[in-house]
Amino acid sequence: MKLLRATLSAALLAACAGTALAQDASKALHLKALAATCANCHGTNGRAIEGSAVPGLAGMPATYFTEQMKAFKSGARQATVMHQLAKGYSEAQIEQLAGYFSALPRN
Repeated sequence: MKLLRATLSAALLAACAGTALAQDASKALHLKALAATCANCHGTNGRAIEGSAVPGLAGMPATYFTEQMKAFKSGARQATVMHQLAKGYSEAQIEQLAGYFSALPRN
């Protein structure tokens, strides 16, 4: 009976750990997909083409990224299209993107 309980407990722990890992992987994939929406202008993985007028996002400090996105969203910072695009992101998504791009190396 003890062996059966131990086996069931181990299986339950493994299932929970597997579910947590799957959820983490799903969140990471969702965040990468969200960040990929920036690639058309800011380059793959936030690395803009050298000499581009559009800044790269990789390695940008999270606080700066967040401030700029909120300024675009509110209309305080003018742009050709960013003020329109920023309105499509929730506050949580802006924070997630800020964390994602700040963690990437600049080059």
